[in-house]
Amino acid sequence: MISTLWQMFAMIACGVAWRYWRPGGLSAEQTRSVLTTVVYYLLLPALVLDVLWQADVGVHSLQYTLFGAACLSFAMACIWLAGRLLRFKPQQMGAVLLATSFPNVTYLGLPVLEQTFGHWARSVAIQIDLFATAPAVLTVGLAAARHYGQDGDQGRERFWSFLVAPPFLAAMLAVALNLYRVPAPEWLASVLQKLAAGVVPLMLISLGMALNWRAVTLRNLPYVTPVILIKMALMPWFALWFSQYLTLDQAHQDALVLEMAMPCMVLGIVFCDRYQLDSSLYAMAVTVTTLLSLATLPFWYRIAAG
Repeated sequence: MISTLWQMFAMIACGVAWRYWRPGGLSAEQTRSVLTTVVYYLLLPALVLDVLWQADVGVHSLQYTLFGAACLSFAMACIWLAGRLLRFKPQQMGAVLLATSFPNVTYLGLPVLEQTFGHWARSVAIQIDLFATAPAVLTVGLAAARHYGQDGDQGRERFWSFLVAPPFLAAMLAVALNLYRVPAPEWLASVLQKLAAGVVPLMLISLGMALNWRAVTLRNLPYVTPVILIKMALMPWFALWFSQYLTLDQAHQDALVLEMAMPCMVLGIVFCDRYQLDSSLYAMAVTVTTLLSLATLPFWYRIAAG
């Protein structure tokens, strides 16, 4: 597990280095925008289609959704209570709610699960993202950003927008082909596999580009502390407890727990910018939890695996 994480963080470090060296005069923001767009619209849908077309899709997929919804709801309730007790201002409350509730199940979770458990774990990461996390982000997360933010453009993002997202459309197509047992042509499977191979390194490099060290300030520490405690401790603990009630084998339970132990998702910074939440606070939460995950992920893996 430690060796796997060091490999992941080596690729993240490439993104961090790009932010400072700016090869070709391209900033990290410009380059990350291009990389994430290519991944989101082309490479990730290819990976989703390749994996779910051949995956074992069934009743256990509903358990992924139930598990994800329960864990996200628990984290959201915890940070809401903490924010109320500590009297966070609306801009800070919206930022910490997004940071705490939604883990980085794809950009970091997918490569970590694949390297730790094997290729079968890619299906777990993709399903927990597309059938639990992504719908929650673009419904409950979006509603929270609008509620605590200011001057949000209500027409730019709809609650049902995840239904037309390329990865979700690819997932629906893959599930249909899977359930109707349509065989994948050899040439198409080869193309999908080659496209899918670029997802992990590009996602990790773009994650490194998103880390903002200037956002790590003492001013944000009182707000980030409850995020760290809930995200890196309470949420994985709840996931470990809840996973015991699922009718899944131990390996799948361990993979799900590890997904809920992931650091903050990167996408939330978009909502913070759009709805004028505390973007600096969110950026610090992403940076700090990503670094801490180098220690916390092996810990929760050992706990889950017994």
